[in-house]
Amino acid sequence: MSDLAQEITSEIQSALDKDQLDLPSLPEVALKIREEAESEHVSALSLSKVVSEDPGLTAQLVRTANSPMFRATRSIDDLSQAISRLGVEYSANIVTGLAMQQMFQATSEMVDRKMRQVWKSSCDIAAWSSILCKRCTKLRPDQATLAGLTHRIGVLPILSWVEENDHLVRDSMTLDGVIESIHPTIGRMILQHWNFADEIVNVPENYQNINHQAADADYIDIVCAANLLKISGFADDVDVVENNHPDLPQDWHTSPAMNRLGLDVGMDESQRSALLEEVSEVQSALS
Repeated sequence: MSDLAQEITSEIQSALDKDQLDLPSLPEVALKIREEAESEHVSALSLSKVVSEDPGLTAQLVRTANSPMFRATRSIDDLSQAISRLGVEYSANIVTGLAMQQMFQATSEMVDRKMRQVWKSSCDIAAWSSILCKRCTKLRPDQATLAGLTHRIGVLPILSWVEENDHLVRDSMTLDGVIESIHPTIGRMILQHWNFADEIVNVPENYQNINHQAADADYIDIVCAANLLKISGFADDVDVVENNHPDLPQDWHTSPAMNRLGLDVGMDESQRSALLEEVSEVQSALS
């Protein structure tokens, strides 16, 4: 990291330590959805009334319910039916994650571009996390999707700080250095602030640790593996053997996370194509 990036990181860390860094709040619609989902009287109908307040989220949830990933025999266009098909918990988690997209907006060109990149990357990781969870574990795909969507949520207050202090950050390389240094710690704080489950809260600080220890595969393993597959090129259908991405650890394909999931990147072409197709279906549903 450059001296400038280190200096800016120190300033943000100082603001964080003094409780002077504003942590983002969940969008109002997401708060309402989570509140309704946790109600003892929740139903597909009651949750649909809350979700329907946002036409964009309504359309995305119906599209998700109709996506090939659920292998439905008939198409539906009713929100309540979509929630019934997906389940209340699944619907609430997916819509909560999708509602976060409205948070990834900025006024300056450099920060706005970075926010859009982070959101796009988070959606890709979420799609991979959902399918890896479904294929390799008995954990909940909706939780895995939410973990993927929020694993870099700590970038948001960093970018907000940068936007207010744009005279200090003039190039994307400096910005990237600051983000990679501190976003995991801030991400954990945000998810705690939002009262997310510990299994999701622990992801931002640990998803880059390929030697993370656990008795069984967990959501950290899932997001870690999704990230490794993404940066290796496997997720983009390129030759992973020849990939030399600087952030790709040596022997990543035999890491504890990959082993606990039972993932073998040496699968044959038909298996790989089937996996990529499943992920693409989820990506389409989240876009």
